[in-house]
Amino acid sequence: MADIPDRIVLKRHRDLDGLSHRIWYRRGVLALLVAFLLLGLFNVFGQRPHGTTVEAGPASLELYAPTHLRGGLIYEARFTISAHRDVKNAILQLSPGWNESQTMNTIEPSPLGQASRNGDLLLTLGHVPAGQKYRFFIQFQVNPTNVGRRNADVTLYDGGTKLAHIHRRLTFYP
Repeated sequence: MADIPDRIVLKRHRDLDGLSHRIWYRRGVLALLVAFLLLGLFNVFGQRPHGTTVEAGPASLELYAPTHLRGGLIYEARFTISAHRDVKNAILQLSPGWNESQTMNTIEPSPLGQASRNGDLLLTLGHVPAGQKYRFFIQFQVNPTNVGRRNADVTLYDGGTKLAHIHRRLTFYP
């Protein structure tokens, strides 16, 4: 039989005499990890989109995008304008929360014009005939250092007339 190495006590190191309670620490840490993974599986930390629709007389506005986001996530927001009557000059106003600590990758189809009003982004979409839908998509990427909550409101105008408004709050996880 080989000699026992120096400083090794068989009762303590091989038989774990007096250390049996430590297995509960390891099991507790493993349980916390599993709980964290399950929370992510059930979308607690976000990314799954959901829709919000606001009905107005001349048109309705639908926004389909996630409200809970993680750093580094690439996601898409879909905006749908359904015209019940002619909308002569559709303009979509996005509050600063849409661009704050996020990168706007692309807008499809491209709006007719882009402008700014008091820090809000204005996208001129043009004429939407009665009975028609106008859909467009904006792809974003969340900056990894973006943590907290931001208002990301959307307002639909027909020229200078406000038609519909969606109040949205985005939550950013690290």
